[in-house]
Amino acid sequence: MTKHRLHNGRHRTSGVAVVAGGSGFIGQAVIADLTAQGYQVRTISRAGGDARWGDSAGIQRVIDGSDLLVNLAGKSVNCRYTDANRNEVLRSRVETTRALREAIAASPEPPALWLNASTATIYRYAMGRPQTEADGELGKGFSVDVARAWERELFEGELPNTRRVALRMAIVLGDGPATQMLATLARVGLGGPQRDGRWFFSSNRYRGIAHGTGSAAHPTTATGPDWHDSRGRQRFSWIHTDDVLRAMWHIRDTPALDGVINLSSPNPRDNTTLMRSLRRIVKMPVGLTAHRWMLEPAMFVLRTEPELVLKSRWVLPERLVESGFEFRWPELEPALRNILKR
Repeated sequence: MTKHRLHNGRHRTSGVAVVAGGSGFIGQAVIADLTAQGYQVRTISRAGGDARWGDSAGIQRVIDGSDLLVNLAGKSVNCRYTDANRNEVLRSRVETTRALREAIAASPEPPALWLNASTATIYRYAMGRPQTEADGELGKGFSVDVARAWERELFEGELPNTRRVALRMAIVLGDGPATQMLATLARVGLGGPQRDGRWFFSSNRYRGIAHGTGSAAHPTTATGPDWHDSRGRQRFSWIHTDDVLRAMWHIRDTPALDGVINLSSPNPRDNTTLMRSLRRIVKMPVGLTAHRWMLEPAMFVLRTEPELVLKSRWVLPERLVESGFEFRWPELEPALRNILKR
């Protein structure tokens, strides 16, 4: 793999990159950026691409001789947590990660670096202090159990020639469902803070989910989530799509970085500040406060879950910052303005 300096200070890299699960907005951005850097990009997907899931020989052929593997595969969590969707969210992450790990283990020329998507939702509901890689506390429930199983599959076994990194991504601001939903709420006058609270009906949608054997076979919770009197002050950890890409290439070029890495702006805000910023950007002077009893039926109609806006995610990118990474979009409102004007 060779590098050539570009006029903007970045490097053009001649090599082979494999992108698995690249159909989403992050995946498309990754493929475009790698292509612009000079990589030959191979893809793995459900249909089309250079290999398909379920074809172990094809996956190994695509991975063999590559320099970099980026795995973003997994069913979108922008759905209702029905039993069928819960099972597919888990299966689509764990089985694809296992297929890649087995292909790398069997490859005569495995990639030097494997970047695998994960999620900052693995951390607990946090209002008192931020969560870092060093001292973050893992949470409980469905989303956390999925993330644990996902990372456990990534780091299973020995791959002596491949550096493995779990990208614990906060909510990514870009052309994705989270940003679109929040902007729409602001535009139609519903851009006030979202406030957690009691709900009339019990639900087991957020209960933990089992996977594997031993302790992993037991879900972390057996009932629905506790509610929190957040008053719209639940923390909102986020990252601009541009910085997701730049962080990936920073990790690639920093051999000491492996294991889990938080991908999140160093300046998380709270939900009230988020919605106020969105109202300013879309020029909507008013925004109704949305309580959980309002969000539950609304999210049912939209076929998604209120966890997106009600969970307090307070995550800091300690390892990225300590390794010298500089964010292009460290502040929330400028990042939102840049995304929404696109």
